[in-house]
Amino acid sequence: MFTRTTFLAGVAGLMMAGAAMAQMPAPAAVGNKEKGKALVDAKGMTLYSFDKDANGKSACNGPCAKNWPPLVAASGMAMGDWTMITREDGTKQWAYKGKPLYVFAKDAKPGDTMGDGFLNGAWHIATP
Repeated sequence: MFTRTTFLAGVAGLMMAGAAMAQMPAPAAVGNKEKGKALVDAKGMTLYSFDKDANGKSACNGPCAKNWPPLVAASGMAMGDWTMITREDGTKQWAYKGKPLYVFAKDAKPGDTMGDGFLNGAWHIATP
């Protein structure tokens, strides 16, 4: 059962653009899931991090980004643990504690966590 907790001020609805890249104008919120606390987008969809991302760069591009749409920063300000990275295509992507954030295309509804442990454990639910 998924229950949303406190959303950060200024979080707007999730929008899709181009190659299904998730966009948010402000950082995501913290949700409470069966697996523990998790970062979620404005629609309550689980956010994930990828072990192959390093040094503030996303390793998930091209076909990978179709299955794992990046949480694109349409606008907003980085603050505290929330930062923005620049992807190889020049778009800005939200990161939490230096880890770029993504949604999983196969998660159908808020609270789904089908991406956790995907690709031999390389994908993880992003936690606060």
